Amino acid sequence: MISLILSLIGLALGIIIGYYIPVTYPDSYSLYISVGLLAAMDSVFGAIRATLEGKYDGIIFVTGFFGNAILAGILAYIGDRLGFPLYYASIFVFGGRLFQNFAIIRRYAFNKLINKKRGN
Repeated sequence: MISLILSLIGLALGIIIGYYIPVTYPDSYSLYISVGLLAAMDSVFGAIRATLEGKYDGIIFVTGFFGNAILAGILAYIGDRLGFPLYYASIFVFGGRLFQNFAIIRRYAFNKLINKKRGN
């Protein structure tokens, strides 16, 4: 649970720092960054889900976070060089898992709330 709290604090600090430090990048990188962010968000939601299931492992989270983001960026780059929208594969896989993890997290939260109201 401590690892999850530290991860969320790190995420919040990253968002705050990113908001207040004006970093710009060329428009041509926006595809790579957006696909990388999607992959990173998938890892964060997967970590939250794993914590709720009691299966969280910090090493798995860190390697998945960076590995998925880098893989998604590489797929987008290769597809861009080949003239084929290969980034759709990343969007499909990571987007689907993101919504699936969110649905499971939502079920855990609602079940916990319902059980609390029932007094279980």
